[in-house]
Amino acid sequence: MYGIGLDSGTQGTKALIIEIESGNVVGRGYCRHKMISGLKPGESEQDPREWIKALEEAVKEALQDSGLNPEGITCLGVSGQQHGFVPLDQNYQVLRPAKLWNDTSTVEEAEEIIAALGGKKSFIEKLGINLAVGYTASKILWMKKHEPQNYKRLKLVLLPHNYLNLYLTGRPHMEYGDASGTGLMDIRKLTWHEETLQVIDSQLKEKLPELSHPAEPVGYLRKEVARKFGFQQVLVSSGGGDNMMAAIGTGNVMEGTCTVSLGTSGTIFSYSAQPFIDPEGEIAAFCDSTGGWLPLLCTMNVTNTTELLKKLFNLNNQELEEIISTTKAGASGLLFLPFIDGERVPVIPEASGVFFGLTRQNFDRANLARAVVEGTILNLGYGFSRMKSLGLQPKEIRATGGGARSQAWLQVLADVFETQVITLREPESAAYGAALQAIWTYLNEKGEKKELRELVGDLVKKDTLAAVPDPFRSELYRKIQQRFNSLWQRLIPEFSQHRHLVKTNL
Repeated sequence: MYGIGLDSGTQGTKALIIEIESGNVVGRGYCRHKMISGLKPGESEQDPREWIKALEEAVKEALQDSGLNPEGITCLGVSGQQHGFVPLDQNYQVLRPAKLWNDTSTVEEAEEIIAALGGKKSFIEKLGINLAVGYTASKILWMKKHEPQNYKRLKLVLLPHNYLNLYLTGRPHMEYGDASGTGLMDIRKLTWHEETLQVIDSQLKEKLPELSHPAEPVGYLRKEVARKFGFQQVLVSSGGGDNMMAAIGTGNVMEGTCTVSLGTSGTIFSYSAQPFIDPEGEIAAFCDSTGGWLPLLCTMNVTNTTELLKKLFNLNNQELEEIISTTKAGASGLLFLPFIDGERVPVIPEASGVFFGLTRQNFDRANLARAVVEGTILNLGYGFSRMKSLGLQPKEIRATGGGARSQAWLQVLADVFETQVITLREPESAAYGAALQAIWTYLNEKGEKKELRELVGDLVKKDTLAAVPDPFRSELYRKIQQRFNSLWQRLIPEFSQHRHLVKTNL
């Protein structure tokens, strides 16, 4: 028997077919998404119907790759990009393109909602989470204000993975994990927050599905969908946001384990059995897709910085790795602030990148390369320290993403975080987690009760790349971390002034 895990991200949809007993991936598929071009600055949108096409193509490719009889597929789970707003009418038809997680055109609406609830501190006290501009709440208010005709027809609000579940099963549905990233939910009581809903629309609650525990399945695949692939009866699990699914896919379902994703942006998240609330709002207090909580840090700049460096010096990944290996920790005193795209944590959206401490001795591509890698990890280190100050106690870090394929990057991560780092055999952690959640749900539906932590313990396999912190380097990085934190804090006025001058000249 086999399960399917789908990950519908910003760029495309990935599909994995997994053997239930072994956890081995036996088939893979992928289909890119078409992006909407010509939008205004700050806007990021996609047509949700493109996700359905991509899902179908990815599943067909995975089935072809596996060579399996489709009748062997028993369950399916969907991971989706968080925070998106999918507006539907009474017939479940899309009213307009979905505003995505990285759409920042709703700043005014986010500020309006926060102010209506008494300010940032009051908002966090009431909901347990801060309202970032990318969250769904401000997108709904934006539509109400800017597209009133569309808003009059709005009958159902879904997130991206919920929209795909609706297509698969015909049932509107929302579970705790992804819903906690809307800015509409009390993450402690696991209910919609009435006051916030009222601020946006007195009838908004009627447009939202009831919240469900992530262990509860959505339902079974619709017959017309099943026929497209040759499936029989396929159970569809609740699914969840991509970070929630990546937590399951990396085995991060118990306290003491922490996942670090080194992609274009960087994320750190860990399991918590209790609500994990940051009174400053820097750490997102999400729910997870197991029934617990998922404190999460997100930074904007990781592999985007090394991609620029590789392009500048015409390097490939292996050459970059070799160059870094010729240098020592600390890059001979060179420090890099990696704020190429501004920054979310620390909260300095007006920031830009800085090389600090250039000398004749370190002004070479090897030290520049090491400084770039170290800068991205030191930036994550600021947020990681914040998480530890709030009670996180990690014993092991599980690294994923493009940066996790670099031994140099893993070693810097281990030394800065002073924690053992491992990698995993399956790199597509969100799609793999969606499949594992589907398998867990399927076994429970059959009466084979099994704890999710037991399932992932059996099926999530470690890879060969790993790193153990070196005490000498860790001591050095503690001093460099203090210097890093001091520097960006002192430069905040300069960052703001620089951005203002650039905009004025434009």
